[in-house]
Amino acid sequence: MRTKRSALYILICAVIFCLDRYVKYYINAEIFPVSSLYPFYPYGGVGVFENWCGGIDFSINHVTNTGAAWGFLSAFQQILLWLRMILIGGIAIYLFCFNTLKERELPFALILTGAIGNVIDHFVYGHVIDMFHFNFWGFSFAVFNIADAAIFCGVTFIVLRPAFEKSWQGLRGLLGRS
Repeated sequence: MRTKRSALYILICAVIFCLDRYVKYYINAEIFPVSSLYPFYPYGGVGVFENWCGGIDFSINHVTNTGAAWGFLSAFQQILLWLRMILIGGIAIYLFCFNTLKERELPFALILTGAIGNVIDHFVYGHVIDMFHFNFWGFSFAVFNIADAAIFCGVTFIVLRPAFEKSWQGLRGLLGRS
């Protein structure tokens, strides 16, 4: 049973990784980077939809990020690279050597996949390429990529799972599963 689950997780992570690489390559090749020349929405990118549900806008942009989330600590790019690689190593060691909970396998695999995808960007492009930009009722959300989304999903699942543990166990009891 564990090998089937592991194979499924590897397949999911491989698809996410390949999709992330392809989309970043395409964005880098086909869309000009965002600059101050485009002060209007969608900031020089490709508008996908505007005013959906009364105010949600979505566009595809080419944004370069030399820092961490939201460009934080961009002046320390080399230190961030080393920290990311150390974190990747630590997560990999934990996932493959110390993790005993099967519920944590996929979330940590998603975090690992996303982190590796963003570190590869540093070596290929010299920065991380972000492209998905949402604007919620006039408030611009941080531009992100597929690797960032994988990290977010993994972290969210790890953080929120304990809060839903009781209801999850109750649901499993109703379904007759242990």
